[in-house]
Amino acid sequence: MSASETVALHRLGPIDQIPIGEGRAFEVAGHDIAVFRLRSGGLAATQAECPHRAGPLADGIVGMDSVVCPLHAWRFALVTGQAEVGDCDIAVHPCRIDADGHILVTVPATSPE
Repeated sequence: MSASETVALHRLGPIDQIPIGEGRAFEVAGHDIAVFRLRSGGLAATQAECPHRAGPLADGIVGMDSVVCPLHAWRFALVTGQAEVGDCDIAVHPCRIDADGHILVTVPATSPE
């Protein structure tokens, strides 16, 4: 995200729609993202597709703080997006749970090109 882009906060629904240790895909303001409910109780949001072969990251295996792409086993840190196995990183999006137990995620306000 460049410094000139604006961001918007989006409410995606209750956290209970994502079981602990799993991910779900969402379309948010023109962006495909994956939201993960971590075993530690945290939450993480990344781009939805693996940069290698467009594998659906929300369907991947979620570890304590990483996700493994279900197609070719590339692994990414969920907080930083850094590749742990593979040669390119993924985008991450700030997210949190609000006081009502709903998922809030921040994405660029402009649609991706």
